[in-house]
Amino acid sequence: MISKLEYIWLDGYTPEPNIRSKTKIYHSENEPTIDDLPIWSFDGSSTQQAEGKYSDCMLKPVKMIKDPQRKSAYLVLCEVLNPDLTSHPSNHRSQLKDDPNMWVGFEQEYFIYEGDLPIGHKKGWMKPQGEYYCGIGEGNVSGRNIVEHHLDVCLAAGLNLTGINAEVALGQWEYQVMGKGTYEACDQLILSRFLLQRLCETYGVKVKYHPKPLDGDWNGSGLHTNFSTKHMREVGGKDYFEMLFLALKKNHDKHIENYGSDNKMRLTGKHETQSIDTFSWGVSDRGASIRVPQTTEQNGWKGYVEDRRPASNGNPYQIMKVISETVNLVDMNFKMVNV
Repeated sequence: MISKLEYIWLDGYTPEPNIRSKTKIYHSENEPTIDDLPIWSFDGSSTQQAEGKYSDCMLKPVKMIKDPQRKSAYLVLCEVLNPDLTSHPSNHRSQLKDDPNMWVGFEQEYFIYEGDLPIGHKKGWMKPQGEYYCGIGEGNVSGRNIVEHHLDVCLAAGLNLTGINAEVALGQWEYQVMGKGTYEACDQLILSRFLLQRLCETYGVKVKYHPKPLDGDWNGSGLHTNFSTKHMREVGGKDYFEMLFLALKKNHDKHIENYGSDNKMRLTGKHETQSIDTFSWGVSDRGASIRVPQTTEQNGWKGYVEDRRPASNGNPYQIMKVISETVNLVDMNFKMVNV
């Protein structure tokens, strides 16, 4: 059989990488599996991952799902390796330790742009935010056909999207994707972004992940990161959560450094954000750095928390690396205190 394999990777651009892809035609007797797929090279000098005089970089397949938009095709997420098959410096996935007990839900906010403006916007006066969030009807939402199409292709691909909604600005949307395990959650987010950006090509529009693309009295775009460990879900306790919040506060600057560029434009202390220079937590508080859902408090402090600091353009592998490191430190200290 003949299959089309879309090799997908993150390039070497900073502060955030771009998604790249190319198609490999693959011949096999049976339907291919991830273990069958070969490592494939690409020109790293064109992606800021190598110099022209020594330009080869390698793509190592790490996850494969069906491509819902092409016949006999698969989407193949890859890590970038050096020619000697060691991890490339731009390969943030390899720097993240996988933890199958860490459950993660990303809330990806984004704008759909048509030309120089968000879709549905007109030059001149626009009614202020207020009726757009989860709105319906002409004038309150724009781009729903694209968003619904994206939801359908993601579900057809087997990605675990858990919902969609219109956000607080016209042309701003959100989808939620959840994974059990740090690799699984981050991989699903990258693949869902790939499908969104490729789909928007067919509509002649562009996705903007910038955390504050619109000046003025508008909310920015975040990548709110909901997470829980097995201990948080099954044991919990207010003492444990307060120790976690203290550690998050102590490591606030390190987290912010890894939560996306231009985030200071969004984290102003207004528009349901805490100031970028301040850490806070609160139950059901969307103006805090960390929101504790009421369900977590009401369930005897067992459940998950929402980190509202990450920007919409954040690299999920970097985000989860610092979150995992902070949580692991808390677990070690908690065990020592409670021996």
